[in-house]
Amino acid sequence: MLLFFELAGTIAFAISGAIVGIQKKMDVFGVAILAMTTGVGGGIIRDVILNITPPAAFRNPVFTLTSLASGIVVFFFVKKRFSIQRKSFYEILLHIMDASGLGLFTVIGVETAYTHVADTNVHLAVFVGVITGVGGGVLRDVLAGNTPYIFTKHFYACASIAGAVVCSLCWHHFQPIPCMLAGAVTVIVLRFLAAHYRWNLPKAD
Repeated sequence: MLLFFELAGTIAFAISGAIVGIQKKMDVFGVAILAMTTGVGGGIIRDVILNITPPAAFRNPVFTLTSLASGIVVFFFVKKRFSIQRKSFYEILLHIMDASGLGLFTVIGVETAYTHVADTNVHLAVFVGVITGVGGGVLRDVLAGNTPYIFTKHFYACASIAGAVVCSLCWHHFQPIPCMLAGAVTVIVLRFLAAHYRWNLPKAD
């Protein structure tokens, strides 16, 4: 189940990276690299913080290969069937994949913190969860020349924080999988509600 969570999150984030690459009119190599960076970037940052070396992305090639394959599939099949001019389609798909990846990777980060650090507290678990959740997206946006989502998009990092807190507070009372499901659902629901109701944090003038 944990492997399923991580693969699902990797695919979701890789697709979001590929979509951004297509929107930026990158070639297939650029799209594949952006997909790979988005898919494994958060996990690499997580493992470095927790001193898990080498990071899982380098020990198990399935995550890197899955990211690359997802990017290539999106480039050759999705791009072929849906014109880049159809911005609404790409925006909706990007939002769905990004919300899914954010939710799954946030709780994977929490689980990894509790599993690999004996004296993990809620603060550490939430921090690692959020870094895992937003890390790949930040790398994606920086490489694509965009301002990262966490600084501009409505209720993005805050949704990750909320999901990580829910997962962490449940950790010592329930089994890991229900805790992770609760945290991931919290993130995904908040992201969709934020998009629908246009929740925004106060911005600088």
